[in-house]
Amino acid sequence: MNPLRIAIAGAGLIGRAHTQCIRELDGCSLAAYADPSPNAAALAAESGVPLYNGLAELLERERPDGVILATPNALHVPGALLCLASGVPVLVEKPVADTLDDAQRLVEAADRTQVPVLVGHHRRHSAILEQAVDTVRSGVLGQLVAVTASATFVKPDSYFTDGPWRAQPGGGPILINLVHEIDNLRALVGDIVEVQALASRATRGHPVEDTVAINLRFANGALGTFMLSDCAASPRSWEQTSGENKRYDHHADEDCYVIAGTHGSLEVPTMRLRQYPGERSWWAPLDTRRLPLPDVDPLQRQLAHFCQVIRGEATPRVTAADARKTLQATLAVAEAARTKRVVVVR
Repeated sequence: MNPLRIAIAGAGLIGRAHTQCIRELDGCSLAAYADPSPNAAALAAESGVPLYNGLAELLERERPDGVILATPNALHVPGALLCLASGVPVLVEKPVADTLDDAQRLVEAADRTQVPVLVGHHRRHSAILEQAVDTVRSGVLGQLVAVTASATFVKPDSYFTDGPWRAQPGGGPILINLVHEIDNLRALVGDIVEVQALASRATRGHPVEDTVAINLRFANGALGTFMLSDCAASPRSWEQTSGENKRYDHHADEDCYVIAGTHGSLEVPTMRLRQYPGERSWWAPLDTRRLPLPDVDPLQRQLAHFCQVIRGEATPRVTAADARKTLQATLAVAEAARTKRVVVVR
């Protein structure tokens, strides 16, 4: 079988991460880059592939088997639509779009053309999340009751000086970080139907929030709370607890999610499963066991899945329609924080 030729639009940090995955995975090869920035030339030369200023030219000249869109958020849907018009399967980085209307345009185009669209919520390919989802769906926790979750961490000052837009509205942790967490919770617990939120910018004083307290209602009746902060000296974030991205400080004994049902609870990512062996009572002992997990790279697994999608061996694990629901719930949190009102997610 000939290796799949995969092109990358966007030669920034995430584009480089995808490049490394392509280099390490058998069955695919890097075809070209599309990126008008000066830094892209060095990466293309290092990789030994052509560089194009725009995606349209790349699609016309190279005809790759698939395209990874690692471009700024506002370019996700225009780039994906170009790929669909050319009949080329596309992996679109998250969030799928920066507005719901644009996300819906992509959903409709994918339905119309039947060209595969995979959205890059790479944690869906995590062995941790996969095991947690399977455990919840097995029914061992009973009826889901409550979720307590957090993403509390500190972004250094250089994060904002290197990218001043991050200190402005739209650059805060709701739109940059929470979209990952909302997608995880949707996979674990189900669709979110109602949100409340209080936001603060008291620590940094930027025009954008730095801390958010969130209440969630899920379609199955479960309730959730989420604490989000990018200025809290705490390791209770997915990156710092899961150990999947080796760049982050790792705290293997900490959890960022606790999912509780009528018969048991699951702590993620330590995967501690707690159940009553007999009577269900706060006076009775809870048995605890830790579920085993393989050590895998979710970004690498996502690329392998994308290759299967290109070959017609699998359907996208995260479709444009699915990613639109994640975006919708995330934007609802931003609206709830802004208006100080309960927001219904339809």
